[in-house]
Amino acid sequence: MERYDSDTEKDEQQRPLLHRRQDDKVQRAPACCSSRYGLALLSSYGFFVVYSLRVNLSVAMVDMLNNTHQSSSNHSGSVCTPHGNPVPPKHNQSAGVYNWDSATQGWILGSFFYGYILTQIPGGYLAGRCGAKWLMGFGVLGTALFTLLTPLAADLGASYLIAVRVLEGVGEGVTFPAMYTMWASWAPPLERSRLLTISYIGAQLGTVVALPLSGEICFYMGWPYVFYLFGAVGLVWFVLWAFLVFDSPNSHPRISEQERLYITNSLKNELSTSSGHIPWRAIVTSMPLMAIVVAHFSYNWTFYTLLTLLPTYMNDILGFSIQQNGFLSALPYLGCALMAVLSGQVADYLRETCLYPTVIVRKSFSLIGMIGPAVFLVAAGYTGCNYTLAVTFLTISSALGGVSASGFNINHLDIAPSYAGILLGITNTFATIPGMVGPVIARALTHSNTIEEWQTVFYIAAAINVFGALFYTVFGRGTVQPWAIHTTYSHGD
Repeated sequence: MERYDSDTEKDEQQRPLLHRRQDDKVQRAPACCSSRYGLALLSSYGFFVVYSLRVNLSVAMVDMLNNTHQSSSNHSGSVCTPHGNPVPPKHNQSAGVYNWDSATQGWILGSFFYGYILTQIPGGYLAGRCGAKWLMGFGVLGTALFTLLTPLAADLGASYLIAVRVLEGVGEGVTFPAMYTMWASWAPPLERSRLLTISYIGAQLGTVVALPLSGEICFYMGWPYVFYLFGAVGLVWFVLWAFLVFDSPNSHPRISEQERLYITNSLKNELSTSSGHIPWRAIVTSMPLMAIVVAHFSYNWTFYTLLTLLPTYMNDILGFSIQQNGFLSALPYLGCALMAVLSGQVADYLRETCLYPTVIVRKSFSLIGMIGPAVFLVAAGYTGCNYTLAVTFLTISSALGGVSASGFNINHLDIAPSYAGILLGITNTFATIPGMVGPVIARALTHSNTIEEWQTVFYIAAAINVFGALFYTVFGRGTVQPWAIHTTYSHGD
């Protein structure tokens, strides 16, 4: 492990000023109509697809079940007084329904992550070796194609559906490591928070749009069309990505010379000069990386628990219909998306204009984005059947979580930009575990669907979140680590 002392901290706090002095020598390229912001928007569309394909099953599952206490037009089994439910159109009632118990539901909802975890580290490695553009492209394409097969798999049986979801996870697993590798070549250091939050806000927007739209599609067309329509959107994205995106500024045929020089000159002191060497020993023993791993794991426990089970909570506890369910389940992620974009602007302002050290900004935003959600998540469990207060607290919880988008979530690029894809693959491998076991544990704890059982689920998630925030605050760092660069200058950013 690295050893840290007062000189290290002092040096880390001086790096933003050094960075600004060097950056002033580079002529900045306008953001409007630039290739780097074009990449941010198209990658945002890509992550929109990625998350819409990931979460649509969460809503469709409500309509796919044929339990004795629940049907597509009846919520008499909910703890709270059910809300009024219009009868679905007749043409919607031909879709198949299945007798899956709560344990099977948990395995189906969590199966995606068993494939997702397999390609995290390989994704980071392959992106650096084979090119991030096509790895990202084919990853999303594969997920879209398997999404189109979901209704057929469900008819064949739960095991087939689980297998298809695992394969979807395999495809999506390479997307984030691949995109981090691309940003290592595309994102000027002082624009990282802005560019990356624009890019990854697509994930939140995919959730915001997919949840309510899936509810409407289920109601008017039937749940199979959820997978057909979103799968088709993924195919359209792949065509655009294939023709408009390039791995680096130097390989882009339409980028302006001013922007190409701006990006490459701003990154020249950050990227490793040894493309064939990966310092695996230093990476796996790096305490700053361990801090990101713990924070990422902790945050994702809450995030994935809500992502997969919030529609179930809205249905089984609060008694909302399939239509209401999707819209209300989307509100927390709308708040998260808005806060993610706002936090990106504020974070870069604090670093560039106010000259706050990167490490202070990352830790502050991580504390707000992890402890805040924990407090309001626990509070949501004590709102009883106060629907307004429950939805409000859940929305505030997720919205505050968006602040962490400018905290630990992009810290990989601060400490090792040359190996950002590999580092993201490592942290996301551990951060995928909550998606694998969280829904299973939560459904096991809520077998009787009582408010008290859900309080336990929320307490567990909140406690894990707080621990991760504190660990990252103690061990997180904001400068390029010595093992990540092979020149005498270590860029502070």
